[in-house]
Amino acid sequence: LMVWLRRTTHYLFIVVVAVNSTLLTINAGDYIFYTDWAWTSFVVFSISQSTMLVVGAIYYMLFTGVPGTATYYATIMTIYTWVAKGAWFALGYPYDFIAVPVWIPSAMLLDLTYWATRRNKHAAIIIGGTLVGLSLPLFNMINLLLVRDPLEMAFKYPRPTLPPYMTPIEPQVGKFYNSPVALGSGAGAVLSVPIAALGAKLNTWTYRWRAA
Repeated sequence: LMVWLRRTTHYLFIVVVAVNSTLLTINAGDYIFYTDWAWTSFVVFSISQSTMLVVGAIYYMLFTGVPGTATYYATIMTIYTWVAKGAWFALGYPYDFIAVPVWIPSAMLLDLTYWATRRNKHAAIIIGGTLVGLSLPLFNMINLLLVRDPLEMAFKYPRPTLPPYMTPIEPQVGKFYNSPVALGSGAGAVLSVPIAALGAKLNTWTYRWRAA
């Protein structure tokens, strides 16, 4: 019974991490953080999303040992966010009210690194983590440019449950940095590597717990 419980708990943990990663995106600072705040806080968004994706994706990938599972993990997050987007749309909000972040291409790069290096864990951590951090801001800025007008969505549609101190602010474009994509990619590439190592270590701890 204990062996069954441990294995079941382990697989459920993978799903829970993916779902909660998505909830973090929707609820971080504002429940449509990506649409409201991206122009002012894109660097912060990029770092948080890069590290959040890589820790869960590499954990899942190393657990199975099969390239492709990181992409599957990112797909769970994407589907869950589209469900949230559909829920808001059903409530009468516009289609662009929530912009779904792009996780899948970066997760694919992590999978490809793991596959190309013949399942080398350390290469996945160093090379894969770097690629995730570098690529995610680029993919998400392209995605954001396709949104009609994030600021219009932020100010035109009030959030009755949002406290006053969380109200979106008008961005000062170019005041603090000239290239949020470059800054987000650089910081993300550096920080994603140790976070990927943490995900790999978490996998080791879980194996020990299951074997206990």
